[in-house]
Amino acid sequence: QVQLVESGGRLVQAGGSLRLSCAASGRAFSSFAMGWFRQAPGKEREFVVGISWNGGSTYYEDSVAGRFTISRDNAKNMVYLQMNSLKPEDTALYYCAATTRPGSQQQSHYPYWGQGTQVTVSS
Repeated sequence: QVQLVESGGRLVQAGGSLRLSCAASGRAFSSFAMGWFRQAPGKEREFVVGISWNGGSTYYEDSVAGRFTISRDNAKNMVYLQMNSLKPEDTALYYCAATTRPGSQQQSHYPYWGQGTQVTVSS
């Protein structure tokens, strides 16, 4: 089992920045690739970004490439999502998830999920 807890979400103005954090506990965190997903009101949950077990590879959805950066610190069991140049369309509940399939965009490949942290971007 891997337990994941997200934090850092809040209300921010368009053009602003936020850093989301995901704290992991339980089974060997460093053996898992990680991903961030988001779900906007009235929409399905979607893949945003992923990172391999050692941070050597990262994967970005086109709409966030160049604005968002994922990173991890295996010594601290943490994953981070730095979000810059935020837009109102980035408003969503952001989830951290763990997988054994690096870069996968399929939710079914992620057996472990956090509860989510809300990001709201005002125009």
